[in-house]
Amino acid sequence: MTDALVHRGPDGSGYYQNENVALGHRRLSIIDIEGGHQPISNEDGGLVLVCNGEIYNSPELRTGLEQRHTFKTTTDVEVILHLYEEHGPACVAMLRGMFAFAIWDTRRHTLFLGRDHLGQKPLFYCQVNGDFLFASEIKALFASRRARPDLDLEGLWHYMSLRLVPGLNTLYKGIRKLPAASTLLLDDSGIHMARYWRPDFRHTRRASERDLVEELDALLVETVRMHLLSDVRVGAFISGGIDSTLISAIAANVTDGPFPVFSLGVEEAGFNELPFARSVADRYGMEMHDLTVRPNLVELIPDMIRQMDEPADPYGAGIYQVSKLASQTVKVALSGDGGDESFAGYDRYAGQRLVDYYCALPAVFRKGLVDRLLGAVPETFAYKSMAQKAAWLRHMSTFSDADRYLESLTFLRFSHASKQQLFTADARRVIGDASSGDAVLDEYHSQHASDVVDRMLSTDLMIRVPNLNLQIGDRMSMAHSLEVRCPFMDHVLVEFAATIPASLKLKHLRVKHMLRRVGARYLPPEIVRRRKQGFGFPLGPWMRSGQLSLFVQRVLEDSLLVRAGILADDAICRLLSEHTGGRVDHNYRLWLLANTELWYRLNFGGHTMDDLHALTRQGGRQTR
Repeated sequence: MTDALVHRGPDGSGYYQNENVALGHRRLSIIDIEGGHQPISNEDGGLVLVCNGEIYNSPELRTGLEQRHTFKTTTDVEVILHLYEEHGPACVAMLRGMFAFAIWDTRRHTLFLGRDHLGQKPLFYCQVNGDFLFASEIKALFASRRARPDLDLEGLWHYMSLRLVPGLNTLYKGIRKLPAASTLLLDDSGIHMARYWRPDFRHTRRASERDLVEELDALLVETVRMHLLSDVRVGAFISGGIDSTLISAIAANVTDGPFPVFSLGVEEAGFNELPFARSVADRYGMEMHDLTVRPNLVELIPDMIRQMDEPADPYGAGIYQVSKLASQTVKVALSGDGGDESFAGYDRYAGQRLVDYYCALPAVFRKGLVDRLLGAVPETFAYKSMAQKAAWLRHMSTFSDADRYLESLTFLRFSHASKQQLFTADARRVIGDASSGDAVLDEYHSQHASDVVDRMLSTDLMIRVPNLNLQIGDRMSMAHSLEVRCPFMDHVLVEFAATIPASLKLKHLRVKHMLRRVGARYLPPEIVRRRKQGFGFPLGPWMRSGQLSLFVQRVLEDSLLVRAGILADDAICRLLSEHTGGRVDHNYRLWLLANTELWYRLNFGGHTMDDLHALTRQGGRQTR
């Protein structure tokens, strides 16, 4: 099982075993390089710990604990052991960091698992014939040869809409994930799960905008400083957007010497962020490393799928390649992940208000003239094209409040209605009346937020962040043995952001207003004013010609998911025809389908990694 995770820890391994339990650990040496080996036991050997992650407030915690405990190492995670001795399961709420850990209690014969507040580090488990297995990645569970891949059709149904599987489940039957901010205690009576944290948006700060900017600035500096905790060199991803450039600028300010940063670019000018990233790197004298990516993503897909244990995501392609670049220089990199979800950075947040303005137009005028004009906008296949925006506006205007938010999440993938055509009747009978929106709507209607913007932010933080963004970031970086840390995902910073009035996070139609106010202190005006893009690729044009286009068409035209009676061939053919014919930009849907197809072949179709690589080299031609 640990051999399956060697990429997560190539620097060493460690094991503990008795008649009840076996613990294994792969080590990526970052703190206490010589002495921080795991598993670690407490003074009398009553508790044994394995942990993946970093505890950023470990220096302060250790200072207090050393008065009552003897430490065996100087590694940061040993504080967990002694906190657990004193506080039991409540110890997790005292940690400020990213972590997934297990503690075996040799006296009580109990196993305690904990996962960090936002879900930055993964933890999967299953029960097979009386055995309880857990690991950082699903592939390690399968490596036990006790758990076997078995497709969860309901999980696939949700994935096609949300790009994630909500709740405890995964794409595999019986394989579950410990949710973010949760603990699991396994004892003789079974499994006991509890949630220990969530952000509360109901109590906003009564302070001026200027004072809030000062507080946010100070907290960001403190958080970045804490995330630089390391005995090895730390760098950062820098995309040219405000999130990553702000983190990089603050890190460069508080460190000595040229701070290493890593960025991707593309040849298409409308998608290329390198000039913006370089302008910030030059301003702070950073050590800039960059790579120009060409339309050969198809060659990366098999390795990305193997690392994800799921279909690969377009966002993941950027993280995969920038992580490979960074791993040649550093073992740790900071990222800007999480800025959008705490500070209202996505266009769809502002889009909700824009739809309200649109719906305020007289119905006769809107449906008779404006809708026709919007529908006539030609598709250019550009990033966030006018045709795509017009279609989004028209579609969202037919929904309101929570339903509109749900539709905005599924708009570029498959809505409930479109899945009725995508999945076969036989598959739908097995799936039953499962709704991909239930978990989203339940969270949206929770009592932890009242303003519409805060409801969207809260739902994104609880559903999308742990099950999509952070999962992709972890897998794609760890594929290259690179630890990625996300200062915006620090739970103290998230709690502070939750108390900022929604009217300041999204001011009128200006997304990320408060972060831009802080950013103006560090960054050039052209960066502060830029719209969000991130590590984006021109998938639309690339899927209409060249290797990527050929691959998608040939893989989907000979689909094993179709042969298995799960997906409908006519629905897939229609999407291909509309995209290649230039009528509708389906690049996100086609990428999702093609990657799901390869994932299915690898896990359920008897294909090997060599088969998938041969497929991609031959443009999708069947090799078996």
